[in-house]
Formats: sequence, C-alpha cells, structure tokens
Amino acid sequence: MSEQARPVPAGFSEQQLHLLFELISDGIWDWNANTGYVYRNPGWYAMLGYASHSMANTVLTWEGVIHPEDYPRVMAHFEAYIQQRNEHYLIEYRCLCQDGSYLWVEDRGYVIDRNEDGSVARMLGAHRNIDASKRLVAELQQKTQSLETLVAEHTRELSWVNQQLQRQLDENRELAERDALTGIANRYCLEKRLQEGCERAQRFRQPLALIAMDVDDFKPINDRYGHVRGEAVLVAVVQALRGCMREQDVLARWGGDEFVMVLPQTSLSEALEVAAGLRRAMAQVKPVGEYMLTLSYGVVERQEGEAQHELLLRADEALYRSKGAGKNAICE
Repeated sequence: MSEQARPVPAGFSEQQLHLLFELISDGIWDWNANTGYVYRNPGWYAMLGYASHSMANTVLTWEGVIHPEDYPRVMAHFEAYIQQRNEHYLIEYRCLCQDGSYLWVEDRGYVIDRNEDGSVARMLGAHRNIDASKRLVAELQQKTQSLETLVAEHTRELSWVNQQLQRQLDENRELAERDALTGIANRYCLEKRLQEGCERAQRFRQPLALIAMDVDDFKPINDRYGHVRGEAVLVAVVQALRGCMREQDVLARWGGDEFVMVLPQTSLSEALEVAAGLRRAMAQVKPVGEYMLTLSYGVVERQEGEAQHELLLRADEALYRSKGAGKNAICE
C-alpha cells in the first residue's frame, strides 16, 4: 500500500510500542518533526559508547554521527522516504562511536503521523548493530583473495601511486573551490555549499540566512592607489570578516569586491546582529589614505521553498538598497 502514516497498532500504548522496539533493536529513536525534538533511548547511546542522554535531542546529533562517506547516500534515501518516493526507510551505514571508531548499523523507520499538508509530523525508528556481520563478511572476502599475496609488492606500488594521485586530486579540488587572492571560498564553492544549505534547511525546517557585502569606495581606492593596493584591501577585509565567523558559516568571494556569508541555522534577527558585528570588526581595519574601509550589507533569511538563486537575488537586492542608503549601511 502507499505509505501515508503508520498509526500505533490497536491495543498498544506508546510505552508498549517503545518496549517492543527495545526487544527487537539495539537502539530506538522518535522524531517529532514539528518541534524538532528527537528522543533516543539509553540503548542507542550504549550501542555507540556514549553516556545516556549526553547528546542534543535534535537531528543534528544524528547527522553528526553518520560517516561522511555514507552521509549523501543516507540523506538521499531518507529524503525519498519522507517525500513518499520510497515505500520503506531501511538503510545500512556507519556511525561514529565515542572512542572515535565507526560502527555499522541498520536503520529502519516509519512515518507514524503526517500533517494536513502531507509533511512528516512524527517518525519512529530503530537501529540494529550489524557491525559483527559486516566485519565477518569483510574477513571472508579478504581470505578469498589468495592471489593478493602473489602480487603484494605490486599492490603496494599501485597503492602508493593511488595515494599520490588522490593527494593531487584533493589539492586540485581545493584549488578549484578557493579564491586565489583571499583563500576563501570562490563563486563555484559558494553555489555548491548554498545549495546544500538550502536543501538541509528545507529538509529539517531550519532557518538559513545570507549576508551580501561589498567594499565602499573600492573603485576610487583602486584608481588612486593602484591594483596591488586594491588587492591588499580585499585581503584585509577578509581577515576582519573571518574573525566574526562561526565554524558552520561560509564566507565566499562572489566577484570583484563583493562577498557573501552563508549563515546556517540563523534567523533574520540573528543575521542582522552578525552584520552589526562585522561592521564593528571593519571599524578596526586600518584606513587606506583618506578612505575608511567600510562595507555595505544586505541581509536576508531564506523563505519556505525558496531556491538558492532566489535567495541570492534577494540578498543582492538588499545590498543594492544598502548602497543607496549610504556607506557602512545594513539593509534587509
């Protein structure tokens, strides 16, 4: 049947249902999508080696323990299920343990209630420890590779070559996503990170804000003091802005003297406070001759269903209003 919601079975209370899950799983979770609260039972914490209820009761805890290599696959499967493109939610992946190791788990869940608009209201699920069976399969596969001993030296050589190639690929990827002058994210990287941020904000109903900025009087500074001095101005601006960033924020050079800061899990009012902090930080930057180094700021918060290009357009429009309001202004 098409999955709409799976109600609690007749004759079962929620407590009895949780007890039943305890018997057939190593850990259970219960997500209230409308409030964002996620309950995880003590067995879930024990399975991964954490103290009971020692982590935040949000989806961020779940996201944080998923192995980075498994994360895109898990999120795609989860999204397909809650959007009712998949009939079942059942997937295997690795979770980070308290000691830094990773444990294979089987994750199975069901939507048990939906809102009137079809979005998820509540979802219940269970984790099962499958690490031993995964390791056994890996050991059996290793034992069947008898030819590997005959070509061990050659394999090591190939491995070294692969490591050098991978290192070069990583360096090239890093260069492709970084602005050569300032070292921050470039336009390509910003578009990629902003798309990910919009998808994540939509999936988990979290706020996302943008601050678009450009340097006041940059052209006169460039014209009077030269291109090299102008580049030094951009580097100084980035150093000041970086000091106000949180770990999850992204600062990118959008082009020329224009910058964009992506602020995950940030409301409009909070983003306006961040912009005010950026303005205070810029006030400490040394002037260039007669020119004080200031920025104009356009601040926006993502709206429900808004795509990244629409969000960027609104941020640019807010920046345009800021430029019209005079130097060193903040507009939303």
